[in-house]
Amino acid sequence: MKKMIALGFEGSANKIGVGVVTLDGTILSNPRHTYITPPGQGFLPRETAQHHLHHILPLIKSALKTAQITPDEIDCLCYTKGPGMGAPLQVAAVVVRILSQLWKKPIVAVNHCVAHIEMGRIVTGADDPVVLYVSGGNTQVIAYSEGRYQIFGRPLILQLEIAWIDLLGC
Repeated sequence: MKKMIALGFEGSANKIGVGVVTLDGTILSNPRHTYITPPGQGFLPRETAQHHLHHILPLIKSALKTAQITPDEIDCLCYTKGPGMGAPLQVAAVVVRILSQLWKKPIVAVNHCVAHIEMGRIVTGADDPVVLYVSGGNTQVIAYSEGRYQIFGRPLILQLEIAWIDLLGC
């Protein structure tokens, strides 16, 4: 029986990566390149996106070569839809859309937080975890309920921001 193979793209922050993975979680390749900022400077969206654009095609070639597969063997293309920095996310999204049209492959948009949780489930074998997801502004208590991942807790400051946005109707 043929294993389902996905070609995935992650570019939500300063790292761009292209991975080849099977449905059971076997990683066939995972080349990445990290954008290092000049000293004293944070990650600026435009410069980070330019870095990703410069490195994404060589990473695709490397991922396919290391995995020893051709585009014909890929079943779907996955990319990080968010959360993350808009401009870097857009690089991967546009490349995936182009490859989807060229290779006639379906696209799967992936939530970055859920991807981390799912990787943890595969590694640990946990069936129904309650997760403390700690990632800067995305710190949350998350669990699977009613057919989807749901947020059951987050920092108070984030709760106040959400309430304020709801109050203003933004």
